[in-house]
Amino acid sequence: MANSTQQSSVKVYLRLLRYVLPYSGLFVISILGFLLFASTQPMLGYILKFFVDGLNNPDASFFAQVPHLNELEWLAGLKLLQAVPLLIVVIALLQGVGSFLGNYFLARVSLGLVHDLRVALFNNLLTLPNRYFDSHNSGHLISRITYNVTMVTGAATDAIKVVVREGMTVIFLFATLLWMNWKLTLVMVAILPVIGVMVSSASKKFRKQSKKIQVAMGDVTHVASETIQGYRVVRSFGGEAYEQARFLGASQDNTGKQLRMVKTNAVYTPTLQLVIYSAMAVLMFLVLYMRGDASAGDLVAYITLAGLLPKPIRQLSEVSSTIQKGVSGAESIFEQLDEASEVDGGTLERERVAGRLEITGLSFVYPGTDKQVLHDISFNVEPGQMVALVGRSGSGKSTLANLIPRFYHHDQGQILLDGVDIEDYTLRNLRRHIALVTQQVTLFNDTVANNIAYGDLAGAPLENIQRAARDAYADEFIQQMPQGYQTLVGENGVLLSGGQRQRLAIARALLKNAPVLILDEATSALDTESERHIQSALDHAMSGRTTLVIAHRLSTIEKADLILVMEQGRIVERGNHAQLLAANGAYARLHEKQFKDDEPA
Repeated sequence: MANSTQQSSVKVYLRLLRYVLPYSGLFVISILGFLLFASTQPMLGYILKFFVDGLNNPDASFFAQVPHLNELEWLAGLKLLQAVPLLIVVIALLQGVGSFLGNYFLARVSLGLVHDLRVALFNNLLTLPNRYFDSHNSGHLISRITYNVTMVTGAATDAIKVVVREGMTVIFLFATLLWMNWKLTLVMVAILPVIGVMVSSASKKFRKQSKKIQVAMGDVTHVASETIQGYRVVRSFGGEAYEQARFLGASQDNTGKQLRMVKTNAVYTPTLQLVIYSAMAVLMFLVLYMRGDASAGDLVAYITLAGLLPKPIRQLSEVSSTIQKGVSGAESIFEQLDEASEVDGGTLERERVAGRLEITGLSFVYPGTDKQVLHDISFNVEPGQMVALVGRSGSGKSTLANLIPRFYHHDQGQILLDGVDIEDYTLRNLRRHIALVTQQVTLFNDTVANNIAYGDLAGAPLENIQRAARDAYADEFIQQMPQGYQTLVGENGVLLSGGQRQRLAIARALLKNAPVLILDEATSALDTESERHIQSALDHAMSGRTTLVIAHRLSTIEKADLILVMEQGRIVERGNHAQLLAANGAYARLHEKQFKDDEPA
């Protein structure tokens, strides 16, 4: 089992690296930079040999041991006194250049990767079917785009940086040590596994604890946000003490886990240090014991280089946790990217349709459930006619409205628009012929004008926008706003009343000027005064259009050419207002119950 998990982790990681391919040029430059950086580490340590030797004899020639260079007079005359400081500056310069090339170009790769993944996720969201949004909460979808992506780039780029930079540093240091004294180096290698075991066991512990801390932190945030959002309920039902206890528990839990992490860290660091220093003590003993004919400079340089080894080794051992974190983030990203897009098998595109709707034998079951929501629905609407759907909530009215623009896919029955099955139109073209106004009005944090002229309508001339607003009885309140049509409406229109938002939505539908208009409880959020305005707006909107109205209020549907009464997904009565009242059936009962308050109006 662990093996298959490992395989899938490798698969995910390799797939992730595919996103780095477009940046391979920059990537190579950064790796060359890190190689340069790594090669300077042993150079710096080795310079110490010359420094210590120069303490005894600063005027000795730097190239004394190198034959054939004595012919070049200026090189042969270079003394340790001048060469050592000069070389330290040169090596530091090389290290700086390597570090800049490595870090800067890797950051470009990393930020490019964040950008590409974010854009891919966001663009993918726009193609996913409705049922995906029904079963995933928005918080998780957003955190994928913001948080998971950054975890992933850590795995794809930072981990590689550590592996290349620290890995090369270890190799260069080790090669230098072997070259300086191979016997001593092989003895020292025996101590390294002890350090390795300690590091890996501690990093496993850290990973477990940091996961627990993330969950505990999530609990703290969750309790706080629930209380903030539901503060009215908390206060009206006296839930303060309960919420205090809940938050206290979550916070204590988080604190306890943080402390455990600190404790592990507090024990781990000195223990590791003790092992490293014990190893250094053994090494010093061996150096003194096996020194042979090495100079003092040789020995100091050797010990310094050996002392540089533990840091890169420790960083290399921590890479796997970065990669694990990234792989788990990548899994959730690829899971969304692999979701099938909305089914769009249609090929037909029409510039304009008349708007004749024919629905025959339509049945529907929500995806992933076995509950049938619609049973054998059939009716026709001629161009310019108005059909109203009434019934208790849960009777399937909104589901029917959602099937016409193909927000959901139906298997049984047919929906024809101008005699053509809606499945044969391309999705974009089909939705172009349909304007939808729902009870939940969505407005964007933008100007009034841009909210009316949204999407395909963007860039419509201002006079057209004003005409649509006048027909929707919205022009009057827009003119009174501080900047008129250029006023910002706030997040989801928070600065407007329910009626005003509804009128903007109707203006948007009017500007679209689509032959089919669907009004899904578009007037349920309104007071009588707003409704009177909107009733007039709707009369404008419906004239010459095929209109499907889902309504709770009688005033909206009295004028309908055909009223369909729905109960539990079936049509139980059909006719116009007068016929249905005379039939004294389900409609008359609904009328009696729901609409008697509206009668005088």
